Amino acid sequence: MDGRVHVYKRDNSRYWQCSAFINGRNHRISTKEESLAHAKDFAEDWFLDLKGKVRRGEVRGGGVTFDKAADQFLREFLALTAGERSPVYVQGHQDRLRVHLRPFFGKKGLSEITPGLVQEYRIHRMTSRKNPKTGEPMRPARNTLHQEIVCLRQVLKCANRHGWLPFLPDLSAPFRASGKVSHRGWFSLDEYNKLWRATQKRAKNPPKPRWRRSCEQLHDYVLFMANTGLRPDEAARLQFRDVTAVTDEATRERILEIEVRGKRGTGYCKSMPGAVTPFERLRSRLRPVAGGEDGDEMQSGRSESLSRQMVKPKPTDLLFDRTHRELFKKVLEEEELTLDREGNRRTAYSLRHTYICLRLMEGADIYQIAKNCRTSVEMIEKYYAVHLKNTLDAAAINVRKRRKTKDKNVDSSSSDSDE
Repeated sequence: MDGRVHVYKRDNSRYWQCSAFINGRNHRISTKEESLAHAKDFAEDWFLDLKGKVRRGEVRGGGVTFDKAADQFLREFLALTAGERSPVYVQGHQDRLRVHLRPFFGKKGLSEITPGLVQEYRIHRMTSRKNPKTGEPMRPARNTLHQEIVCLRQVLKCANRHGWLPFLPDLSAPFRASGKVSHRGWFSLDEYNKLWRATQKRAKNPPKPRWRRSCEQLHDYVLFMANTGLRPDEAARLQFRDVTAVTDEATRERILEIEVRGKRGTGYCKSMPGAVTPFERLRSRLRPVAGGEDGDEMQSGRSESLSRQMVKPKPTDLLFDRTHRELFKKVLEEEELTLDREGNRRTAYSLRHTYICLRLMEGADIYQIAKNCRTSVEMIEKYYAVHLKNTLDAAAINVRKRRKTKDKNVDSSSSDSDE
């Protein structure tokens, strides 16, 4: 069979032996035949039967190990996703393989990774770690375990592409109930008003004079983000030349037309009218030249020497030349707005969620909101469904069927006429 099966005889045996190398392992068996012709027939039947068992996954052990498949996956993943995947995401896959998947699956053959073994892995992750104080199992979060199974699936797909694994095992979790719908942290209308008034107060009266510019920038950042719905990474890449103030033809209001560059590529956004004034303040506010000192130091008595270093922003400059994470966090703590009522921690991303929620509560079309925020209707319905009550039409829902009532007078008159 073109050299795929070997028939041979040992010196100390009268029977012919046969062997074949399949699935990364050398298989041997005795033919129990003394005739070479009969031994060849046996070897051919045995080889075809063995090949079918390997294809059906009935042969355990041997073959390519999970460690080898994981090495090949990382080699391909690092090369083919360079610049397209976040370094944090790539490092996450490497850490999951090193800490959790390799110790459990590493030395096993790919044919041994069955749905039952994957279920044993889930049990292992749920019960292996104990709380040193209480002795209770320290279970990983649902999303953590999900990411590990995703990484496992990627490795097995890589093995399948190379022909090391004939088919992918079922990796779905049995006994799984539908996941709880989680709503992202956001600011209600009253909380948002409380937030921007706090940043406005801080901008007018900063704790220290040299912090004035940072406080003013933060106030404009809050207003700009809550009126545009941009992601924080999109706002960080935004340049002045990407933003244009126009008069909307439909509403006759001044709004911003923004060319957005972010994780979804290049997109477009039309802001609320409330974003125009913060943008104009950002465009007119002086800022330090590249490599110069912060302009907030002008208040410390060296205004004359530093004034030469302060210039108006250029079209290619960033709207927000620095992050305000710590200052934003400080304001949230002072106003007791760090957590929402569900216990979700609020961040700068919560301003985007606030924009979407407030638009939905005002009755905006969910499809138009999805396009303007460069996301999908499904994502909005999943994470913001609690705020969709204003998009429901009560007149279309609370329909009552008209019931027929008997008129006794009509019935009696008709019976008299019949007589």
